[in-house]
Amino acid sequence: MLTVSELLQLRLGKLQEAVTDWQAMAGRLQRLADGKEGISAADLAQQANAADWRGVNATVTREFVTKTSREFSQAAAEAKTILGLLRDTHSDLAKHKSDLRTAIDDGRARRIRHEENGSARYAHPQGLLGSEITDKPSQAELDAAAKRVTRILWEATETDRIAAQALRGIAKNKHDFRTGGPKDLKEADARQGKKEAEYWAKKIKEGDVSEWSDKELARFNESLRNQQDNEAFTTTFATRLGGEGTLRFWRDLADPPGADIEGDRAKVLAHVQDNLSMSLANATHVDTPAMDEWKRDVIAAGDKQFPLREGIQGPYGFQIASSLMKKGKFASGFLNDYGTNLIEFEREKGQNRANGDPEILWGEDSQLDYPPSGKPNDPVAGFLEGLAHNPDASAEFFKGSTEGEGLEPIDNFDYLVGAKGDGDDAPDPRAWPQGKDGKPAGYASLGHALESATLGYAYDDKNPEIPPMKTDAQIEARQDRTDLMKRVVDHYGSADLIDGQPGIRDSLARMAAGHVDSLTYRMTNFGGSRDVTSVNELFDAQKKHLVDFGYGTQNFLRALASDQDSYATVSSAQQIYGASLMAAQGNDHDAAMNAAGYSLKVHGALDQARFEAIGKEFADEEAERNEALEKQAGWRNFAASATIGTVVGVGAATVIPAGAAAAIAVPLAFEAGGGAVETFSANTFDWLKADEYDNSQQAINSIDEAKEVGRNNAMAPILKYAQSEGLVGKPMDAYMPNLEGSYGSGGRETDTDDARGY
Repeated sequence: MLTVSELLQLRLGKLQEAVTDWQAMAGRLQRLADGKEGISAADLAQQANAADWRGVNATVTREFVTKTSREFSQAAAEAKTILGLLRDTHSDLAKHKSDLRTAIDDGRARRIRHEENGSARYAHPQGLLGSEITDKPSQAELDAAAKRVTRILWEATETDRIAAQALRGIAKNKHDFRTGGPKDLKEADARQGKKEAEYWAKKIKEGDVSEWSDKELARFNESLRNQQDNEAFTTTFATRLGGEGTLRFWRDLADPPGADIEGDRAKVLAHVQDNLSMSLANATHVDTPAMDEWKRDVIAAGDKQFPLREGIQGPYGFQIASSLMKKGKFASGFLNDYGTNLIEFEREKGQNRANGDPEILWGEDSQLDYPPSGKPNDPVAGFLEGLAHNPDASAEFFKGSTEGEGLEPIDNFDYLVGAKGDGDDAPDPRAWPQGKDGKPAGYASLGHALESATLGYAYDDKNPEIPPMKTDAQIEARQDRTDLMKRVVDHYGSADLIDGQPGIRDSLARMAAGHVDSLTYRMTNFGGSRDVTSVNELFDAQKKHLVDFGYGTQNFLRALASDQDSYATVSSAQQIYGASLMAAQGNDHDAAMNAAGYSLKVHGALDQARFEAIGKEFADEEAERNEALEKQAGWRNFAASATIGTVVGVGAATVIPAGAAAAIAVPLAFEAGGGAVETFSANTFDWLKADEYDNSQQAINSIDEAKEVGRNNAMAPILKYAQSEGLVGKPMDAYMPNLEGSYGSGGRETDTDDARGY
C-alpha cells in the first residue's frame, strides 16, 4: 500500500503530460482511421476491396491492405483506451492526494499526527506537561483519523494497481493492436475482477481446496480483500460456484477432514472468512437472474447436511451460510427470506422430531468460525450478525413472524428475546444453545441486530449518524424504530432477565443512549399533565418524533443501572442530551431551567437505581461496596471524556468510554447550523470537558457520600450555565427548589425500598 509521504509527494505533472500527448495521438489516429482530413484507412480498405485484383495481388496484397487499414481503426481505439485510463488515473490520484492533504491538515488542527502507514497518534506540544492539555484528542478521534487516512491510502493504491494492470495488458502485445480494451478505470476494474473470479472459481472446482498451500491461501485472501467491493468479481465468483458450491467450498476450506487448523493458517482463514463474507454480501445486491438463482440455492441448501466424509454427517447448509454473514451488508430481501426459512426449519425440527431443539439440532461441531470462539455453530446467531449490518432488513425482520408446517405463528421478536405469549397453547420462544462455558451463547448477536433495527445504523458503525427524518418514508422508518424500541423497553424491565441473556446488556445500554431523548420525554408526564404544559414545545416533540415509551421506562432504566458499564453509558448520554436541551432554549432562562429539571429527574432515577444495586450486591462486604460506590460516583468522568461532534441533522456522534465502548449517535435537542449551536458551544458541552466536578481522588465510604457526589455531578452543567448567564444569587434561588425536587422525584421513580446495605 502507498505510504503517506509517497502519496503527498506524488508528482502528477508527467502523468498530465502523458494525458495531453495521448489526447493528441488519439485524435490524429482517429482522423487517419475515419478520414476526417483527406484519405483515410477506411477509404483505402474500401478501394482495395472494390479493385479488380489479379494473381498474387488478389490474395496477398488485398489481405495486407485490408488488414493494415483495419489496424488504423484498432490503433485509434487502443489510443482512446490508453487515454481514458491515463485521464482517470490522473484525476483519481489527484483527488486522493488532495483528500489526504485535507485529512492531514484536519488532524494537525487536533494535534494528531499520522505515521507513514496512516496510523494516528497524539502530537504532544513541546514544553507542555500532559496535565496542562485540555483538548487532547480521544482514542476515538485517533481511531477515526487513522481510518480516514488509511482508507485514502488504500483507494490510491487500488487506483494505481488497476491502472498498472490494464496498461501492462495493453503493452503485452508489441506487434499488433487489439480491440475492445477498457474505456476507463471502472471498466478495467470490472474486467480484471471478472477474470480474477473466473480463475479462482475454476481452481476451486478442479482441485481440493483443503490442499491449498499457505501461499495459495494468502493469495486468495488478497484477491478477496482487493475485490470485495467489485461487483464483477463478487457476482462472477458466487455464480460460477453456485449456491451449494459456495457453501461446500467454505466447509472444505475451513474444516478439512482429519486436520486441526491452527497457527498462521488459522489467522489467514479468519481474514478469508471476513473478506469472503463481505464479497458475498456485495454480490447479493446485484439484481440478475444468475444471482437470484444463487440466493435461492443457498436458502434451499439450508436444510441439507454437508458430509465431512462418507458416512459422517456434517454441518447444515444454514450453519455454513450463517458463518459467512458476519461481515458486510447483505441485501434486505435475501436476509429476510433466509431468516424466515431458517427459523421455520428450526421450529419444525423441534416440533416434529425428537431432540430437535436448537441445542441438539445445531450440535454438530465443525470448525466454521475463525478465530475459534468456543461457541456452538448456531446459524441464528450468524444470521443476526447479518441483520446487525443492515438496519432496514433488521427492522423488517423484527416486525415479522414465522409459521412453519403444523406450527402456530410466532412473532420473530418474541421468539428470539424469550417472550412467551398468553395461554398454555402459545408457542414457546427459542432455547438458545450453550457455549463451552455452560452459558447460552448468541445473545450478543441478538443485541447487535436489535441495535441496528432500533438505531438505524450498523451496530459497529465507527461514525454513526441518526437517520434523517424529512420524507414520509424516513418518518415511517423512524416510527418503526421507536415501535420496536418500546417493545424492548417493555420486555427488558428486569436486571435478572438481562443478566440471564449474557452479552445483550451492552447493546441495550447503547439502544437506551440512542433513544435517550424519548426516555427523558417519558419522565415529563407526571399525573398525565404533559398536554396542559409547555413540555411538547420544550422538547420539540412533534418535529423530533419523540415517543412516550410508557410505564416500562422506569423498570428498563432500573435494570440497566444495575450494572456499572451500562449505567455509565446511559448516564453519559443523558447528560449530553440534557445539556443540549438546555442549549436549545437560547436565552430563555426559565425554559432552560425547566429542561434542566427534567434532565435531573432522569439522573435521579439512574443514580437511585445504581445505589440500590450496589447496596444489594455488596451489603455484607464493606470494602467492595465502597469501591463500587467510588466507581459509580465517577460517571461524570466518562461524560467529560466523551467525544462530542455535531453532525448534520439531529445527532451527535458520541463515544461512551465504558466497558461497552462503542460509537453512539446521541440525539441532540437542536439541529446543527442553528443559533442554539452557539449557546451549545459556549454554555454547555465545553463544561463537560472542563471544570467538571472532580471526585477522582475522593474516597467514598458510604452510600450517603456517593449520593452527594452524584448530586454534584448532575448539577455541574446546570451551575456552569447559571454562572455564564449571570443567574447567581436571587435569580438562581427561584429555580433551586424545582431542580432539587426533580432529582428526588426521579429517585423515587426507581426506588424499591428493599435494598440492603443502606
